[in-house]
Amino acid sequence: MLLDSEVEVNGLGRWRDDVEIPAATRDLQATKAAGVDTIVDVTAIGQGRNVARVRRIAEATGLNVVVATGIYTFDAMPRFFAARGPGTANGGPEPIEAFFVREIEHGVADTGVRAALIKVTTDVLGITDDIDAILRAASRAHRRTGAPITTHTDAGTYRGRDQQRLFRSEGVDLGRVVIGHCGDSTDLDYLTELMDAGSYIGLDRFGYDLKLAAPERIRVVVELVRRGYAARMLLSHDATCYADTLEPATRARLWPNCSHRYVVEQVVPALLEQGVSQDDVDQMLERNPAAVLPRSAPY
Repeated sequence: MLLDSEVEVNGLGRWRDDVEIPAATRDLQATKAAGVDTIVDVTAIGQGRNVARVRRIAEATGLNVVVATGIYTFDAMPRFFAARGPGTANGGPEPIEAFFVREIEHGVADTGVRAALIKVTTDVLGITDDIDAILRAASRAHRRTGAPITTHTDAGTYRGRDQQRLFRSEGVDLGRVVIGHCGDSTDLDYLTELMDAGSYIGLDRFGYDLKLAAPERIRVVVELVRRGYAARMLLSHDATCYADTLEPATRARLWPNCSHRYVVEQVVPALLEQGVSQDDVDQMLERNPAAVLPRSAPY
């Protein structure tokens, strides 16, 4: 779920535990019944992340939910972090790396749930000074813990290139990085460039037809598989059970395919029909996540 926690606390939003938790539970029980066993939840600070709530829902569904640490911002540092560290009135060590490491090694808040990966973002504004600081903190936390990095990008402005350059400058093994939202692009040269540099790419917005229609997204996957890249691609959605940015009627109108089941129910049959083998589908949906998610040795 995506929501503004301050808005919710002050009674401006429409989230109600007694309504939305059962609704999310039913939705994810249907997802489990459709054959999905694991969901990677990359919700980060800045998106209303509530791991205790996610854990409660997951336990009622039988799904394995993998959570992330991270900071979601397109330009400026959240004020809590901006007010701490070298050069600030509060002083002290740089706080973001320590935050990421704590959630990976010790758990999120008091939930006992440890984050498995680090989520960071770059959008159309590119790598601002604050985004630079967050990405470098993520790089250091990755190298200390071995937890992989996954990113939000704006594919239309080729922000994956910026991310790879920065991560490389920090000594990050690009094979431990998933460049996200690449499925919004039909530029095959750009996509193969990212994979040839070592990263996985996330073709992870199936159902988000406002950015790119499903037939085009599928065409890109089919062609990249034909070129031999199945081992570097991850297929998924950018779906939520709840988002406070869209009223239910608006969401149904603009994003009718927003479902955690869309890939298994619609995308996989379309790929098989267009000649992608079941083995390649399993590679993208099962073996690639299994390869990238486990922590590697620190380096």
